[in-house]
Amino acid sequence: MSPHPSLIMIQFLEWVAARPRRREDVLDAWQSSCPRFPVWEDARAEGFVRQCGGGENRVELTAHGRWALARALGETASGEP
Repeated sequence: MSPHPSLIMIQFLEWVAARPRRREDVLDAWQSSCPRFPVWEDARAEGFVRQCGGGENRVELTAHGRWALARALGETASGEP
């Protein structure tokens, strides 16, 4: 992955950060049969998201994912511009 997340990755990270997401919801909304746009798989591989909770049913941003999103949005990890 490039040093800066792609637009689709930023959109995915924003979507996950907006509210708690169930794994099933993530897969329904973001899984792609197109090998050029595997955003869910890439986010997991890059360590931006993790599965947790009972049966790993919840998906949330990791600290690295929050940092990458803040950086992509032009902010520092602390939220300062």
